[in-house]
Amino acid sequence: SIVVIVALVALAAPASAGTLTAEAVFDQLKDLAGTWQGMTEGEGEAAEAPSEVTHRIEVSAGGTVVMETMQPETDHEMINMYHLDGDDLLLTHYCAGGNQPRMKLDLAASNDQKLVFDFVGGTNLDPSVDGHIHAAEIQMIDGDHMDSIWQGWSEGKHQGTMTFHLARID
Repeated sequence: SIVVIVALVALAAPASAGTLTAEAVFDQLKDLAGTWQGMTEGEGEAAEAPSEVTHRIEVSAGGTVVMETMQPETDHEMINMYHLDGDDLLLTHYCAGGNQPRMKLDLAASNDQKLVFDFVGGTNLDPSVDGHIHAAEIQMIDGDHMDSIWQGWSEGKHQGTMTFHLARID
């Protein structure tokens, strides 16, 4: 019967399905405020010698935006802005390359420890040609450690991944 089918579907669904919201994730991002340091690790075209990095995370605009500054006060400084748009959480990456890819939190692919952001557009780029950040993932290890993973695309396909292994220092 239909009741049995509905019950089986409910049992098959993960326990956390539907409990994660953009607002809850945004609050989780606010809790990351502080200075983070760590090392890089690259794959594909992003492969290079590991280097030390600093990320500074701040809550701004009356608590409506989380601003992450990657490599503050360097020639490679970049800004990530996270904000709610209705039921969605958006990320805009202000790249040192001069483009601004936009990504949206994929609630279905995310959980409390892994936040997945997928490309939804951008400015100053043609995603079928230009190099840009196309996806991002934040993996929470614990309250003071995280991995920030960025996928680079060019000519319409994945070109490499850069991972920032970060620890909170304040």
